[in-house]
Amino acid sequence: MQAAKEIIVIGGGVIGLATAIELRLLGAEVTILCQDFQAAAGHAAAGMLAPQAEQISIGSMLDLCLASRELYPSWVQKIESISGVDAGYWQCGILAPHYTQPEQNAQWLAAPTIHRQQSGLSESIVGGYWYPADGQVNNRALLRSLFSASQSLGVNFLDGVAVKTIHHSQERITHLETSEGNMSAQHYILATGAWSQQLLPIEVVPRKGQMLSLSVPPEQWDHLPLQQVLFGEEIYIVPRQDGKIVIGATSENVGFTPQNTSQGVQQLLNAATRLFPLLQDLPIHETWWGFRPATPDELPILGTSAYENLTLATGHYRNGILLAPITAKLIADVVWHQQVDDLLAAMSWERFG
Repeated sequence: MQAAKEIIVIGGGVIGLATAIELRLLGAEVTILCQDFQAAAGHAAAGMLAPQAEQISIGSMLDLCLASRELYPSWVQKIESISGVDAGYWQCGILAPHYTQPEQNAQWLAAPTIHRQQSGLSESIVGGYWYPADGQVNNRALLRSLFSASQSLGVNFLDGVAVKTIHHSQERITHLETSEGNMSAQHYILATGAWSQQLLPIEVVPRKGQMLSLSVPPEQWDHLPLQQVLFGEEIYIVPRQDGKIVIGATSENVGFTPQNTSQGVQQLLNAATRLFPLLQDLPIHETWWGFRPATPDELPILGTSAYENLTLATGHYRNGILLAPITAKLIADVVWHQQVDDLLAAMSWERFG
């Protein structure tokens, strides 16, 4: 079967952009329809690349995440070389401190070791794990880099365009009804994250996350208090190389309810300063919120759909930033080469009946 040359990607977040770039590099004519670029979940993330620190236990999901982490260095280099915009990739490692020792203690760092690894931890920390291959990317810088790369490659990015209805005839999408009129292509990719259920009856719902950042004074940047991510039992703390420290995140089943709340911010600050007391003297730089695209089993929905010319790339929940490289590759293989990787089997929309 001949590859579809004209492709519309619905959704302009990190997944939509990464996939559009991959397809454009293969020779496709790609248009991205984005309702609101600033609302993309990627803007609200922390940018952790943490398949091991998050202790993902489902084999297929762990395989997907590890494969994407392996792709990250070369993928980021490719995006940066096209865009000229640094994405802030940093394989800093992730330290996972614990207040109580888990039953499973393989690779366990005892208290003296973990406190040498990171000074300033709470005295209540009894040990933890060290994951040197995990790391981070500056998610906002990554989105800027992806957007610039898409523009350099000639991807048509239409911001402020809302898709209202996906029209179909039997097993094919015929056109999209949008706020700017009807639009059509040979193939379509749904990458609308938490908003996916507004267009298709698939199992994706919003899960609100509140976050904040602290600011280390510039005179301390040469000796930042943190040089690695802390992934605690209640909180994660992500140091940036520009002196910001990102703290997150709440997980709230409140639909699309906007805004930070005093309870949410207090919850984050209490958990962060309990784990790393040195943070209590740093000024708050910013607070924000976003909506993760959650599925019932917390695995993404990737690959074919009920329509032969619509491919799904949504439901990444907490791992959209991490899974961007592998998602872009796998979806491009499906759309352009008609090749379905074994990794996609467990990610099918049909698993929910």
